[in-house]
Amino acid sequence: MAEFGFNEHHQNEAINYMRFARSKRIIRLKTIDSCFEDLKDSRLVEETFTVDEVRDMLDGLQLVVRGEVETELINTAHTNVLLLRQLFSQAEKFYLRLQTDISELENRELLEQVAEFENTEFKNPNKTNQEISKPKLAPLNEGGVSELLNKEISRLQEENNKLKGRLRTLETQAMGALDEKTRAERALKDLQKVKGEQQMTTRSQEITSLEDTVAALQEDYQKSLSVNAASQRDLQDNLVSAKHDLLRVQEQLSLAEKELDRKFQQTSAYRNMKEILTKKNEQIKDIRKRLSKYESDE
Repeated sequence: MAEFGFNEHHQNEAINYMRFARSKRIIRLKTIDSCFEDLKDSRLVEETFTVDEVRDMLDGLQLVVRGEVETELINTAHTNVLLLRQLFSQAEKFYLRLQTDISELENRELLEQVAEFENTEFKNPNKTNQEISKPKLAPLNEGGVSELLNKEISRLQEENNKLKGRLRTLETQAMGALDEKTRAERALKDLQKVKGEQQMTTRSQEITSLEDTVAALQEDYQKSLSVNAASQRDLQDNLVSAKHDLLRVQEQLSLAEKELDRKFQQTSAYRNMKEILTKKNEQIKDIRKRLSKYESDE
């Protein structure tokens, strides 16, 4: 099995499984042979048989052989599953994830290599019948566990050393950044101090300028108040004069209306209209008197 890259331990395990499978196969073949022998001894006792009898014997033999072959195939499949279970259980104890390639199970070249190895390994009949005591599949021995643990410890130590080196680098960078921060804070304080002095000078200048501006505005406001007072007096005088003119105009309008009424009453049209209205009023009074008489008679 050197072609498959197995080490000596795994090669011995493969040989044990092949020996187990070979013994099961030999037993099953002997069982099938016994089926045929039983048929010969129990049924082939006469010299001549009819077609139906031969068919009946072959059908019975077919059922028996089919059952034996099917049982063997099922048992082989289940046995392989148990073997995989042992391998996977050992792998999971060490957090390994095994993978299988089902297509390789039909690789004719590999199957021929396995057959050749089996023929070579079990060529000697005496060797086939030997019972070699092999331990059952179990977790890796203590040496393997220690080796894995040592490798893991070495890896963790190496990673720890890398992390320590990185931590030292980060500490150096942090100290440098802290120094830079301290220098920057000092420079910022100096700058703020200079800037504060400049701001004080600028603010004093701005305050002086604002005071001058406020004084000028107050002077303008006083002037505006004087002008507004004179304007207000002029407006009041104008308002009084306008009221007098309005009263005079209203009086003139009243006199004009009265004069117009007087002139209208003196016209012939007005007199005729007044006479007509007087007659109509008299006629209405007369009609009312008559109506009142009729109402009293009723």
